Amino acid sequence: MKSPKKEKSDPGRRSFIKNAAIASSIIFVPRHVLGGVGYTAPSDQLNLAAIGAGGKGASDIKNASVNGRERVVALCDVDFSGSASRSVENFPNAKRYSDYREMLDKEKDIDAVTISTPDHVHGPAAAYAMERGKHVYVQKPMTHNIREARMLTEMARTNKIVSQMGNQGGSNPLLDMVQKWVDDDKIGKVSKVQVWTNRPVWPQGIPFPEPAPAKKPDDLAWDLWLGPAEYIPYTPNLHPFNWRGWWDYGTGALGDVGCHLIDIPFRTLGLKYPTDAECSVASIYTDMWTADYYPKGCPPASFITLHFDETVKSRAPIEMTWSDGGIRPSHPDIIPADADIGGKNSANGVLIIGEKGIISTNINDSSPLMPKLYLNDGTTEFGPEVEKNDEPEYGHQRRWVDACKAGFNSPEHKALTSSFDYAGPMTETVLMGNLAIRSYMLRRENSKGQAEFFGRKKLLWDGENMRITNLEEANQFVGRTYREGFKV
Repeated sequence: MKSPKKEKSDPGRRSFIKNAAIASSIIFVPRHVLGGVGYTAPSDQLNLAAIGAGGKGASDIKNASVNGRERVVALCDVDFSGSASRSVENFPNAKRYSDYREMLDKEKDIDAVTISTPDHVHGPAAAYAMERGKHVYVQKPMTHNIREARMLTEMARTNKIVSQMGNQGGSNPLLDMVQKWVDDDKIGKVSKVQVWTNRPVWPQGIPFPEPAPAKKPDDLAWDLWLGPAEYIPYTPNLHPFNWRGWWDYGTGALGDVGCHLIDIPFRTLGLKYPTDAECSVASIYTDMWTADYYPKGCPPASFITLHFDETVKSRAPIEMTWSDGGIRPSHPDIIPADADIGGKNSANGVLIIGEKGIISTNINDSSPLMPKLYLNDGTTEFGPEVEKNDEPEYGHQRRWVDACKAGFNSPEHKALTSSFDYAGPMTETVLMGNLAIRSYMLRRENSKGQAEFFGRKKLLWDGENMRITNLEEANQFVGRTYREGFKV
């Protein structure tokens, strides 16, 4: 892949930031004496910008600013009348834009950006920023499709970008407890992982809403909200939240929480690309004998099976199952019948199943991880039910900012828990589930004039080359088509 050109930046200021520790050794009067405790000299501050300043974006840019330690110079959002107004209140001096391309082209001094848009804009916005040498923090899922995830991973290496995906639970120190149980051979060889969620909690498995151009809010830049997706007239019930259930914009339940749940076994077991994917989905019948068919949207519930080769950590091939829509695994015998599996009310969770026992955890976003170890001999070991967090979201954004200041390949950069070198392959695994779902819904007319589903099989995956090898039509879902001006 061609290395994109970088725009020029201020080498003097950036060099000063990266060498602040060296420079401080020759300063006779400490800066905290001149500026007060916690004072950060302007030359030591990062210039930050937000692409998507409302919803999760408001907390991402606020946390990245580290209580004003860093300077937020620009905010980009397609609608500042909604929850993005919180960011305007927090950073009243930041310049405002509706188009991230315009912001990045005009504001040359931006060092790093948080990207917290709907899923379909993650890839185009991150690529545009990285091409201009900006460090990036991108909300989960890292991208809308597998091809984008692979491209951004390679681009971050080529352009020496400090990157972090916004699955903040990856910085939860309690993951060390789960990792130690695996590393200490507490549960023995691991052959099975079960992951589940109560999502979707938004409309899904229904007809696409009807356009209503007259209802478009005055402050909403609809064309920019659509971004890389095909143009359609303004359609209610997409912005600001329910886009999650439609393939053009969202990635369903997997995209919403897969990077919080699958992250746990992927990380602790050292998994790589899956070797295959197979799924089934729930059907809704509003007429006798004929299931409703809405291929534009995600299904109301799905069950997915992925297989992985043996790793050093697992010491056996692994079968991972994912279920959403409130479908969860059966209660293992060694976990007491009255105890939750996973998190509270067993709504979300992960079971890592070995020959000697089971590890159970909750979803790993900002919920308590609730790690529990159950061994076949009756031994148990539990982590805390309540987590004490010294800083927001385990310092996930702050650690990224510190790594940006330390520089590419610095110890701080290498210590990040979700830089694209890790987050890229993990996101690809999450999105493989969606590729299986979309392939499951493929149909065509047979010789009798009947609709025939032809993608309902185990899909064999060549991870290195990003290809399904036994169903060519499935490969259309590895990437997507883009509107002009938003291509990746």
